[in-house]
Amino acid sequence: MIDKLVLYLQMPMVHYALIVGVLIALCSSLLGVHLVLKRFSFIGDGLSHVAFGVMAIASVLQLSNDMLLVMPVTVICAVLLLRTGQNTKIKGDAAIAMISVGALAFGYLIMNIFPTSSNLSGDVCSTLFGSTSILTLTAGEVWLCIVLSAVVVLVFVLFYNKIFAITFDEDFARASGTEARLYNLIIAVITAVIIVLAMNLVGSLLISALVIFPALSAMRLFRNFLSVTVCSAVLSVFCALAGLIISILAGTPVGSTIVAVDAFAFLVCWVLGNVIKRRN
Repeated sequence: MIDKLVLYLQMPMVHYALIVGVLIALCSSLLGVHLVLKRFSFIGDGLSHVAFGVMAIASVLQLSNDMLLVMPVTVICAVLLLRTGQNTKIKGDAAIAMISVGALAFGYLIMNIFPTSSNLSGDVCSTLFGSTSILTLTAGEVWLCIVLSAVVVLVFVLFYNKIFAITFDEDFARASGTEARLYNLIIAVITAVIIVLAMNLVGSLLISALVIFPALSAMRLFRNFLSVTVCSAVLSVFCALAGLIISILAGTPVGSTIVAVDAFAFLVCWVLGNVIKRRN
């Protein structure tokens, strides 16, 4: 088993998967704490389904680089979703459900009407649940992920106080002069970027797990916002690495394995949190 792991770790494609997995896990966890506390965690689910629908259109159009279409459309939908969610007539959860289900159905319909390969079920399964192989990432995708992840982390660090303010009391933050709408917009756009980057690794149906599980796990152990954020990031990166290594050794799908490790980590944190409460 160790020899097999060492052999795989010598391959550049495995290095790509590890780098992308860690970066996506880190960015997802940073955003996850804010989204969970704002009760807007399923925005990732809605945007991932939008990305699935756009990818179906890109495949029909036979675009050599579907990222040129998927990324802008998903970002635009993130902006529209935020504005729709703030409308009193359509609440945030209803807007997410509407966009999520509609985009998923539309994408699957397009792929059935205009199939691009004989293995339609395999293409759909790979897109929804992530690739069954870790040897699918290109050097260009890795560099794109590195640059965008650096931007996400930089934005989070520079605007940490503003994000903290709008997370816990958006009305007070707005009253004190903070452009709450602007920072909410930034969060939505960054979330859309992370969703698109993560689709090749974990699939559109599993992306929201990377956002939700680390944040909820950290909240079982800590109550301070900074502590929860740091713990969430550490847990997310650890689970991503563990999931990737298990996937290499066991030959299991990458996305499902990472999510399974995240779920196990949540159970461990939940037990530890209950033990800590009883001792206090």
